[in-house]
Amino acid sequence: MKKVYLLDGDKEEHLLKSLKKIMRKEKNVKIEKVQLKEIKEKETPDICLINEENIDGDIKRVIRRIKEYTNVPIILLSPLEDEEHILEVLKNDVEIFLKYPINCQIIYYTIMNLIKLLNRNRTVSPLTGLPGNNQIQAEMQERLDKGINYALMYIDLDNFKAYNDTYGFSNGDEIIKLTAKIVTKYVLKNGENERNFVGHIGGDDFVAVVEDNNYEEMCQNIIAEFDSEIVKYFTKEDLERGYIEVENRKGIIEPFPLTTISIGVVEVTKERFKNTLEIGEAGAAVKHLAKTIWGSTYVIDRRKNREETYDKVNKKIGIN
Repeated sequence: MKKVYLLDGDKEEHLLKSLKKIMRKEKNVKIEKVQLKEIKEKETPDICLINEENIDGDIKRVIRRIKEYTNVPIILLSPLEDEEHILEVLKNDVEIFLKYPINCQIIYYTIMNLIKLLNRNRTVSPLTGLPGNNQIQAEMQERLDKGINYALMYIDLDNFKAYNDTYGFSNGDEIIKLTAKIVTKYVLKNGENERNFVGHIGGDDFVAVVEDNNYEEMCQNIIAEFDSEIVKYFTKEDLERGYIEVENRKGIIEPFPLTTISIGVVEVTKERFKNTLEIGEAGAAVKHLAKTIWGSTYVIDRRKNREETYDKVNKKIGIN
């Protein structure tokens, strides 16, 4: 349930009644009128809506008090058209400014779009800025429902834990950001291909949904650029040696290969898969197969139905 608090001094509650009427179909959104002093004691809302016309006192002070109580987006409805006033309140933590006359439909869509944005941001990786599991599942399911064939790319880094243990998590985060940048570059074509999708499962695991037929070329380009760039994240000594040395739990030094990238690709058709769970299982299997091959690799599962075995998996080794 999403909560919207309305600050409005109107005793007749005209705005509240109008908003409740237009939003009655939204069963998961509740609008409640509150007083400023009540916000501190009540459950944290998702959005605060302020009707400046009926607020006594300095609106900037009211905004500051709200932000002291709860750091949520504020929508300000105002009859004032003075640009200086508009700029001043926007500087003081108002996310959206709507001028009178009030159109309740505009307020409705503003609230709903803001809720969508909040939901999306809550599932976005703070490290890479890419959407997480919820959006990944939604993208996969939407194409299944529409009968759209696509290729699902599961992308994972090899020997990444050993890298973190040696170079530290901060440097490891830089490699994760590098991976996100490279995958996005070739899958989304710098934002030109809106049909494709890239998501960050977490850690060093990524997923790409590709409607283009040239996904094999994408794999090759991702591997080539990753292998070219990853050398910048190792010391000269490790590069010359060709491996890193990591102390295990028993205090014994073990050699680990340098970090590489593995990509497992599944061709998704409605004839083969019934749901995203089945796609995920196939993707995990083909990614595991890719990780058993030394170096940066990609493996494509081209099976067309459930009866074919993994003997029909088309295996491709990428550029090392």
